[in-house]
Amino acid sequence: MTDLFLKRIYEPYDETDGYRILVDRLWPRGISKDDARLTFWLKDVAPSSELRKWFCHKPELFAEFRQHYLEELKSQNLEQIMELAKKDRVTLLYGAKDPVYNHAIVLHEELVRRLAMEKSAE
Repeated sequence: MTDLFLKRIYEPYDETDGYRILVDRLWPRGISKDDARLTFWLKDVAPSSELRKWFCHKPELFAEFRQHYLEELKSQNLEQIMELAKKDRVTLLYGAKDPVYNHAIVLHEELVRRLAMEKSAE
């Protein structure tokens, strides 16, 4: 079982968050770097600017957005996050208001899938 969680960056910091990784391309408004208490900011795992602008957080576009984003993730090295998740709790932080229709959900699912594949290959 992996310790990989999602949390909106606007939610309060908690000591149990473990590694706190911001997975947005843009810095969230109104959050100071001190308040964010990040371990890493991994901009490159976020959707491309073009895809993000096209999606515009419209639920009716989410299925298609998901497919395109998964294609983008195929070329991303997610090893850093995966290695941390094998050792300790990792909290992926995102700024989107919608907790259901956002890229962090897709990224989380993909990381869990990759970690499960690795585990089954052992």
